[in-house]
Amino acid sequence: MPPVAVFRFSATEGPAYFGEWLDAHGIAWELVPLDAGAAVPGDATRYAGIGMMGGPMSVNDALPWIAPLGALLRDAVARDVPVIGHCLGGQLLAQALGAEVRRAAQAEIGWVDVHVDPLAGAAAAPWFGARTTFPVFQWHYDAFALPPGATRLLTNANNPNQAYAIGTRHVGMQCHVEMTAALVDVWCRSGGDELPRASTPAIQSEAEIRRDVEARVAALHGVASGIYAHWVRGLRR
Repeated sequence: MPPVAVFRFSATEGPAYFGEWLDAHGIAWELVPLDAGAAVPGDATRYAGIGMMGGPMSVNDALPWIAPLGALLRDAVARDVPVIGHCLGGQLLAQALGAEVRRAAQAEIGWVDVHVDPLAGAAAAPWFGARTTFPVFQWHYDAFALPPGATRLLTNANNPNQAYAIGTRHVGMQCHVEMTAALVDVWCRSGGDELPRASTPAIQSEAEIRRDVEARVAALHGVASGIYAHWVRGLRR
C-alpha cells in the first residue's frame, strides 16, 4: 500500500497523535512539510490517503501552495483517495470543493463541546460511534461553510459547522483531535498572548486549558481513534 501523505503547514502543528496512531497501526506515512518549502504533489493516486494538519494562516491568504493543494484535493476526491482535514485542513478541503471560508462568528480556543448533528443520521455513527456530545480541542478564528454534497456531522452553538463528511471516505473537522499533552504545552507557550486571563464559554484561559490535560487528552484520543479507524478503512491499497 502506498503511504498516507501528511501535510504540515506550520512547524508547531505537526501530525502529533495522527502520526502516532498511524505508526501504531502499521500504516506508512510521508510528511509533506509545506512550511519548509516542500512542493505540492500533482497526483493524488501516489498516496493511500491525504491528511492535513492545522496552521495559523488563513485559507484566504495569498500563499503559493493553496491553489495547487486545492487542485490536489479535488483530484483526491474525484479519484476516491480519502482525505482528512484537521482545523485548517478541514477549511482547505471545504474551500477546494467550493465552500466559503471566512471569519468565524465566534473564535474558539480550548476544550469546547461539540454535538453530533441529529440530521446526520447514520452517517455520523461510523465516525463517532454512539457519542452524541463530547469535548474537543479548538484553536481557530475562521470557519467553513459546508461544501456541496457534504453532510454536517458535528455542530455547536458557537459555529454550526464543526465537521462534515463527503461521502464515506472524506472528513473535514474544525477541531484538533490530534492533540497530545506536549502539543497543548507548545501552543500555550507559543500562543499565550491570544489567551484571556479569565475563561469565557468559547475561549479559555491558559490555566483552564492546562487543567486535567492528561485526562482530557486521553479522552480526546478515544474520539480520534474512532475517527481514524473509520478513515483508514477507505485507504487505497
